[in-house]
Amino acid sequence: MIHHVQLACPRDSEDRSRAFYVDLLGLTELAKPPTLAARGGCWFTGYGAELHLGVEDDFRPARKAHPALLRPDLDALAARLTAAGCPVTWSDDLPGLRRFHTTDPHGNRLEFLTPTHPTPSPR
Repeated sequence: MIHHVQLACPRDSEDRSRAFYVDLLGLTELAKPPTLAARGGCWFTGYGAELHLGVEDDFRPARKAHPALLRPDLDALAARLTAAGCPVTWSDDLPGLRRFHTTDPHGNRLEFLTPTHPTPSPR
């Protein structure tokens, strides 16, 4: 089981991160431990995932590597992102999944998906 995924962000970009991850994606910001908070960045949780954004002084966005996050509200999320001017690129390459890619305000690639058929419950 994965505890969290970390993405990089530029220095002093926390407000842009919060506007995207909290206001658009609907995640909740987590308080960082004081020793880590001094480094900058921010942490978010929601929909069964935890994302940490960590400052890199020589920041370059992840354009290929990305987290893929399950979302039950895929169409509503895509509509919110599109209305906010974020790119939404749908893909039907994976059978059994509806999915799209977008980028965060720093250019990091993100994938959102939902199964097209309910998954049976484990016994």
